[in-house]
Parts: sequence; structure tokens; C-alpha cells
Amino acid sequence: MEILRTVSEMQAWSDTIHRLGNKICLVPTMGYFHAGHLSLMEKGKDLCSNLVVSLFVNPAQFGENEDLDSYPSDIERDMNLAKEKEVSVVFLPDKKEIYRERFQTYVELTRLPLHLCGLSRPSHFRGVATIVTKLFNIVKPDFAVFGSKDFQQARIIRRMVADLNYNIEIVECPIVREENGLAMSSRNKYLSPEQLNSALSLSKSLEKIEQMLSEGETKASAIKQEIEDYIKSFPFTKIDYISLCDPVTLDEIESIKTSQPLLAAMAVYVGSTRLIDNRVINSAQ
Repeated sequence: MEILRTVSEMQAWSDTIHRLGNKICLVPTMGYFHAGHLSLMEKGKDLCSNLVVSLFVNPAQFGENEDLDSYPSDIERDMNLAKEKEVSVVFLPDKKEIYRERFQTYVELTRLPLHLCGLSRPSHFRGVATIVTKLFNIVKPDFAVFGSKDFQQARIIRRMVADLNYNIEIVECPIVREENGLAMSSRNKYLSPEQLNSALSLSKSLEKIEQMLSEGETKASAIKQEIEDYIKSFPFTKIDYISLCDPVTLDEIESIKTSQPLLAAMAVYVGSTRLIDNRVINSAQ
């Protein structure tokens, strides 16, 4: 496994691989690997033998008073885990390598970020779209793998790839959960044992939504109110949003049809830690 730290080194490696007629898969990460990250790497290895994992905590996607300075990190552990997964290259640039002096070019979508997490984090997806665009230009992948826990992010990346005519196949992998149902996240490290119990309110809420739909409830407002009351019954919780929306456009749905695919998504602060979770539901099932 190689560790490359500069844009020029990474581009040269990719050019060599492509000259040999081989394909490249990219798994973009911010590090502090857990089983969810490792599942993306496994999928990447299934797609092609040349797997690049980028590890970069992207300052452009953190807003004011968010956890950029305290974001968890253990580079040595991450390198060992990547090696175990037979990663070909870890791209490990520093901030100055990615955002050079007088940097002023950003990538921004006009509609998809105006939903879900984008409402309370208005600059977040501009930062995501920018760093992913840069990584695509640096690594030059044929495939890129993302996790479905960040559902809105995956939709934005798909739209961006289509709009900018990238010849890259975007692959999404299912959410990986703890045995108790909690969606795996690097930020789970922040939670105390008491807060971990409250964090289960997210996955349990998704189960309740699916149950309400199966019992015939069609009013989104009624579902949201019951879920809001349920989450608030747990200590340490503060709701950012609860959404029942179209999985493609992310537009809110008020009256749910029985055959209609539906995204149930939410963001909840547990203490000071912001957690997200989602489930795509077809209420006819």
C-alpha cells in the first residue's frame, strides 16, 4: 500500500494505472474508520483491483461552531485498517495541498442542497461538492463508492456527476449498523453511555415510521408529530429535522400514497453531537 500526499503524486499514479488499461475506484473519507468505511473499501475492491482511499478532513464542509477542530482522528490505526483491506493507495493530503493560497473556486448545486441537512448547514454541500470534484480531478476514478447514511450527499454527487459529464460510476452501499441498530458514524465516539441509548431514538423512529405506514397512516404531519414526541421522550435529544420526502427530488411529501417510494430521514442532536439516519420505504411493502 502506498501513501501519497501531493496532488502531483496522486495524478501521476492514476495516469500510470490508466495507461496500463486498468480501472481505479475511489472511496472518499474523512478518516477515523469504522465498519461502515471498511464495507465501502470491500465494495471498491469488488469493482476493481486499484482502490484509492482518500483521507482528508475537509474544512470547506464544516460550518461555524461545528466540530472541525475536534473531529476524531487516528491516522496510524486508519493506515493499518486500509492495509488489511488491501487498499492500493491512501491519498493523504494536507489542507494547504488541497486549498492552495488564494483558492476561490467552489462547486454548488442549486436545488438538492435546499432540503434536509442543507437547511441548517447552508454551506455544507458546497464544501462537499467542491472537495469531491477536486478528488475526481486528482484521482481520476472510474468508480466512486459512497455510503447511504449520507443519503442527501449521495444524491448530490450523482446529480453533479451527471451535470458535469463525469464518466464515473457512482456506487452506493447500505448503512452499516451496530448490533443495537445505531448507524455507524465516526461521531458516535463523542457519545457518553447514556447518550448512546438516546441515539437509538433515530433508528427506532425509522422503524416506527415504517410501522405507521404499514398500518395505513398517510398523513405526513401525523407521522412527524408522533416521531417528534417519541424522540423528545429521550434525554439529551434536540431535533434538527424529520423529513418524509421524495427519494429523488428530496421534496417533502404531505400525503403518502401506498405505492410511493419514500425517504424517511432525520437529524437529531444527542448532547452536542449531530447524528443522521434514514430509510427508503415503499409503504406498499
